[in-house]
Amino acid sequence: MFTLFAFALLGSSVVSAVLALNKPNIVFVLADDLGFADIGYNGGGGQIKTPALDKLASEGITLDNYYVQPLCTPSRSALLAGRLPIHTGLQHMVIPPAAPYGMPLEMPTLPEKLKEAGYDTHMLGKWHLGMYKKEYLPVNRGFDSFYGYYQGAEDYFSHRICAQFPQSYCGLDLHNGTTKDIGKNNTYSAHVFTEEAMRLIQLQSKKSSPMFMYLAYQNVHQPQQVPAQYENQYESIENEQRRILAGQVSVLDEAVSNVTEALKEAGMWDNTIFIFSSDNGGNSQAMGGVGCNYPLRGNKGTLFEGGVRVAGFVSGPLVEKQEERNKEWIHISDWYPTILGLAGVSTANLTLDGYDQWAAITGTGHSPRKELLHNYDPLMPSYGFKRRNSPFDNRQQAALRVGDYKIITGAPLADGWYKPVTSKYVVQETSSYDEAVDRISSLNDGSFLQNIFLFNITADPYERNDLSKKRPEVVDVMLSKLAEYAHGAVPPLNPANQLKEADPSKHGDSWEPWQ
Repeated sequence: MFTLFAFALLGSSVVSAVLALNKPNIVFVLADDLGFADIGYNGGGGQIKTPALDKLASEGITLDNYYVQPLCTPSRSALLAGRLPIHTGLQHMVIPPAAPYGMPLEMPTLPEKLKEAGYDTHMLGKWHLGMYKKEYLPVNRGFDSFYGYYQGAEDYFSHRICAQFPQSYCGLDLHNGTTKDIGKNNTYSAHVFTEEAMRLIQLQSKKSSPMFMYLAYQNVHQPQQVPAQYENQYESIENEQRRILAGQVSVLDEAVSNVTEALKEAGMWDNTIFIFSSDNGGNSQAMGGVGCNYPLRGNKGTLFEGGVRVAGFVSGPLVEKQEERNKEWIHISDWYPTILGLAGVSTANLTLDGYDQWAAITGTGHSPRKELLHNYDPLMPSYGFKRRNSPFDNRQQAALRVGDYKIITGAPLADGWYKPVTSKYVVQETSSYDEAVDRISSLNDGSFLQNIFLFNITADPYERNDLSKKRPEVVDVMLSKLAEYAHGAVPPLNPANQLKEADPSKHGDSWEPWQ
């Protein structure tokens, strides 16, 4: 076994070349809606304990300037396609259950490229990148095996999802490959996925090929559900929903511990790079949830830091421990070229928005990223008045960071600082993200609504000091850059739902491709 430290003086390109020669196993765990503060090493909201995750982070590299997209589908597409949502057409909200679209088929996925380097590729958990045609399913997008669910959320025990359009369409959504699995009713989803991951690891240990495993857990997305023994660990938390969420985080922590132990028992851990991330910020009381991103501002679905800056780390014996948190600027789209670099796969002929960040992550270089479009969504309802002579329509929702500065335009949706829920009863600002979006039009009554925010994120990471009035010249530059991004964006896909065709009752009581 070797570590990166042994090669650090030779430069990052040599380190990557040595890793590529040895073809490391790569395990990527993606949590769902995990709040920035809801992991132990970020405070756990003063309530939640994650000993396994904390240990892995402390033994590796904690990413303290790590960004994702504000919602599920956009983040997952950025990870697996290496493109920003404005280049995939997935920039508006998420893919609904009966929607006839998905991550564009012409874009090669991360597992497809890894297979070129001889990797076996496995996925477990949440897909949420389209399923209306068989071509969009995980096993047809580069994964050798898939065990999970196609949609964005479901019951943790029954594995059923009911979509309201407004009529209720309900069906099972648990698949082994492309075959529905009716045998896991009343078995908690994280336990199902972890058991299958451990089985695959044992099988993989008997093979000479390297492995890429993408574990996209359901935890801690709503509905808030968890076996009683995990909730009971948090009897001191008065709010029931917050208590359940804490239990959900503990299940996630236990699952990660079990997977890493399985890798060790199989003799695979010493040649494994382990990556952990959330897909977006936590869902707080601002939108009907009980997650916590404090002290970051905002919520899942917003473009404030609480929606897009999340917990992330890299660990494993191949990674040299860093005593201080890594401050390099990393985005979820960067994993695509970074992982391919570790596997020895060239990205020369690929069109990507991400960068190979391995040198920045391991401390042998710096992030090449100078700016980041957090999102531009022309389908979000316009909000407020347009700035005079602005090259970009600031009524549209968008956010861009260039160097130290970050601009947010359009509807802020939820712009508070939401501390952990401590009381038994909590007042929700809105019941859901969809309701928060629906409120935009009702608020747009001609009165002044602030739709431009400017922050120096380096000096003000919690976005408490709006500079939009003090630095109008910076605002003008940022709006010009947003206009450039808007000009280069593809239109959002978002076709009309096909409710009758997708109805699970027509497909054996299961969510299945219907075209």
